[in-house]
Amino acid sequence: MTPPIRLIIGLGNPGPEYETTRHNAGFWLADHLADDLKTSFTLEKGFSAWVAKARFDGEAVILAKPATFMNRSGQAAGALLRFYKLAPEQVLVLHDELDLPPGQVKLKQGGGHAGHNGLRDIQSAFSSPAFWRLRIGIGHPRSLGLAQQVAAFVLNPPRREELKLIEGVIERARNVLPALLRGEFPQAINQLHEGNRA
Repeated sequence: MTPPIRLIIGLGNPGPEYETTRHNAGFWLADHLADDLKTSFTLEKGFSAWVAKARFDGEAVILAKPATFMNRSGQAAGALLRFYKLAPEQVLVLHDELDLPPGQVKLKQGGGHAGHNGLRDIQSAFSSPAFWRLRIGIGHPRSLGLAQQVAAFVLNPPRREELKLIEGVIERARNVLPALLRGEFPQAINQLHEGNRA
């Protein structure tokens, strides 16, 4: 049986200048999930992360946003995993995904990092790719008809119509949170991916 999610890590870059950028989609979702679980983030320097603690069905759930830059996300993720004695399978990482258009979302366990620096660092900190990923589509500059380099693209805010689609995905992800925290992954995947066809 697949264990339920106990640690949720939103990826992004710290600091006000990055707050609205595409690369911070994982932070946006983490903030909403903290609201849904009626908790809030405080900076915990020992974990190099903002951490929020909640309970769901009587079980502890930890939400975190690394306070390091994206490419060092594993520092916080590894520290939290070890401290709470969790397995990678109990971790869900929320991140922006270039390979999915805005408005699309995918939930999957394991796999590569597809060049995503945050995922790459977490994978190496866990010595395992077996954690869950919630991939929030932000599109690719090429598929969106933009001449930007990827690095510039992810560090810029989405255009208004893209933001609307991303916010729709965040809403859908919030709806499957209870299923994820109960370990009902097939249900969460169906519910999430259903919206991709809408």
